[in-house]
Formats: sequence, structure tokens, C-alpha cells
Amino acid sequence: MDLPHDSMVVCDVANHQTLILLTNNFDLDAQTIGDIYKSRWQIECFFKMLKQNFKIKTFIGTSENAVKIQIWTALIAILLTKYLKFLSKAEWHFSTLVTFLKWNLFVYRDLRQWVDQPFTKPPEPESFQPEFAF
Repeated sequence: MDLPHDSMVVCDVANHQTLILLTNNFDLDAQTIGDIYKSRWQIECFFKMLKQNFKIKTFIGTSENAVKIQIWTALIAILLTKYLKFLSKAEWHFSTLVTFLKWNLFVYRDLRQWVDQPFTKPPEPESFQPEFAF
């Protein structure tokens, strides 16, 4: 097989495939270029998950700090959601769990119980009258 002059061949051992990568960077070896492509794809999948599940289409601020805060907040939300998914006895898809959490955000209930049995009726709210000391 004749390869274009701007390509490299990488062996994907995990999937038993040979990949032909097009590049103009010949300072790095083929495996390094393949690792860069793989890392970039994981980053693309991460941002796709952010956009789809957390409705982050644009960044609120444009400063470096504002972007970092929004990304860190989203990362924390993802980790907490994945932890709930891990703890749950129910077979949740990540996006379904995110949607159900949004729907039940202001419903007071035991989160661990809800994650295992999401279709049970929430408890009736107790009448609560706060006392203010003067």
C-alpha cells in the first residue's frame, strides 16, 4: 500500500487496528502523534458532554479566571453526578440522571434513596415556621 507523503502509520493495540494519520509534523514519531490525536478526541468528548448535559454553549465571562471558574464548576458537577451514578443501584445513563436531577432540584428528599428509587413519591413537606430571636 502506498501512503501519502504526509501520513504516518500507528498500531492501535487495544482495538487491533492499524491507523493512517495525516500530519505535517515530522519532528515527532508516529506513536506520539497518535497519542496526541487520542488525547484531543477525549477532550472533544468531554466538551461534547458538557454542552449536551449542562447546556454550556458559551462561556459567561471572557477572562481566563471566568473561564476557569466555569470549567471547574462543571467538572465538580460532573464528578458529583458520576459519583451518584456509581452509588446508585438503578441502571442510570449519565444524561438521564442529569435530566432527572434538574427536574428534582427543588424537591426535598433523601438523595441516596431517590437515586435508587427515582419514581417513588416525595415526602409531604412539613409545615415549618422559623423562629427569630430578637
